[in-house]
Amino acid sequence: MDADDRVRKVTDAGELRALAHPLRLRLLEELVVSDPATDTATATELAERVGESPANCSWHLRQLAKYGYIEEAPGGVGRERRWRAVLAERDWDPGATDPDYTAAAQAASDILIGHEYQALRARHVWHATEPPEWRAATNVFQGLGWCTAEELREINHGIAELCARYFDRVADPASRPPGARLVRFVSWGIPARPMPTTPREEPPTASH
Repeated sequence: MDADDRVRKVTDAGELRALAHPLRLRLLEELVVSDPATDTATATELAERVGESPANCSWHLRQLAKYGYIEEAPGGVGRERRWRAVLAERDWDPGATDPDYTAAAQAASDILIGHEYQALRARHVWHATEPPEWRAATNVFQGLGWCTAEELREINHGIAELCARYFDRVADPASRPPGARLVRFVSWGIPARPMPTTPREEPPTASH
């Protein structure tokens, strides 16, 4: 199966809005890094990790489940029902013309980027405590360059392909080599400025 065939194309604005909430994103991430022995957690267990009430977490978990981000797992009932993440790559259309969908997509993107930015800032606090090999391996890259649209597409596609080699290990603990840790990958390649508008040429004036 081609890599593009494994990507879930999100076409429902409601599915995007379900993700556009900071607490839901934290809950989803906590489920991704749950105890490998069970790969699940209850609302009460998650509440302890994120500092929220079990009732609040339970409500948000149900919203995530409604749109397929998580699912109920065997082994629990009622408030002690167990949840697990549904690991699937999702993509949405930033160029959609439907206003409702566009607003939901922008909100989801803003929440995701904000979440990653907070994680980067938090990492500054404990970076100095990392072993030397991990401090040397860590990098935050910034740069500017001139590219055509095709070149930019190739760069972004290449970065995604490179990182995708390690994504399957999230769902398969047995595939993780000794010493492997969960690593955040964040990337965007975007035009640095809006496309300049071409001044409209005035028709030549008739000469007399």
